[in-house]
Amino acid sequence: MTDLFSSFTLRGVTLKNRIGVSPMCMYSCRDDGVPTDWHLAHLVSRSVGGAGLVITEASAVVPEGRITPADVGIWNDTQATAHARIVEAIHATGGVAGIQIAHAGRKASRAAPWVHGPAVPSWTCHAPSAEPFEGFAVPHAMTEAEIGATIAAFAEGAKRSVRAGYRFIEIHGAHGYLCHQFLSPISNRRNDAWGGDFEGRSRFVREVAAAVRAAIPDDIVLALRISHTDWVEGGWTTEESVELSRRMKALGVDLVDVSSGGLDAGQKIPLGPGYQVPGAEAVKRGAGIPVAAVGLITEPKQAQDILTEGKADLILLARVLLREPYWPMRAAAELGRVDALHIPPQYERGWNTLGKWTMDPEIAEPMTRI
Repeated sequence: MTDLFSSFTLRGVTLKNRIGVSPMCMYSCRDDGVPTDWHLAHLVSRSVGGAGLVITEASAVVPEGRITPADVGIWNDTQATAHARIVEAIHATGGVAGIQIAHAGRKASRAAPWVHGPAVPSWTCHAPSAEPFEGFAVPHAMTEAEIGATIAAFAEGAKRSVRAGYRFIEIHGAHGYLCHQFLSPISNRRNDAWGGDFEGRSRFVREVAAAVRAAIPDDIVLALRISHTDWVEGGWTTEESVELSRRMKALGVDLVDVSSGGLDAGQKIPLGPGYQVPGAEAVKRGAGIPVAAVGLITEPKQAQDILTEGKADLILLARVLLREPYWPMRAAAELGRVDALHIPPQYERGWNTLGKWTMDPEIAEPMTRI
């Protein structure tokens, strides 16, 4: 049985447990893709909370690859220097720092989601074909030269990530962004070597993975996030995801992070607890590669059961960790594994074996002294 609090080693990287922070966009940069104190506090608090892996949000490899002007980037050294500060803090608090490198393709050039009203594009979007996502501008269909330059940008972004100290690099191939746009026949209408059948549509992602693997040291983990299905008739399928994952394993990808959807506004997603886990299980069993499960996994027993049943190797959490940064501490208590979790000494005396914060009478300050 795989324990949620057992270590997990990929290449030269060992995670202290099977709990990871999924990359979540914060839309909070103020200065051209440079991560800020917000990102530092947000990510490091989850490392302090006990997550074994902390993945920085989608970081664009080129300026036009950002979803919004407030997205994080990794296309220049100023950004990499700011990332390094975050990486150092994550590692100092016991987590392994990962980064998701990304290009938004036709879903780029938007306003932050809390900005009301239609967004006015501020730069031209690039995509496999001139097929817009619903409500977005018509993108520019990429030329052969632009495709090659973008593949090279992913490799350069990976190199900068390694220089910043990241030990886990994830290529974003999901949620309707550029890599996913090449994969799906809904968004890829090309009739050249970058489109058409599975071989052509998967070529961009395969070449990105090969370029990134060649650009980073052998002891750095390489992962790929995919949407295992578009949830749309005639779109990308779970079966294709399994075959792609087989190809990724041969190219040196170490783990597939299995999500779903995001490519087409007509998607019909059967939302429910663990609704994406069957996709992760299909990839794990069909491709023989380690996988991460994500999507409405909120309770410790639920996470443990996924591992116990062999459906995934790593559990990535998102919104539940926004609500509860110290979820791993609660999970350890509920699963009877408090012994497996290092509680920061600054917090230890306020934590009891029932997994609850408590007031230690030996250190409590009487209200009368306020």
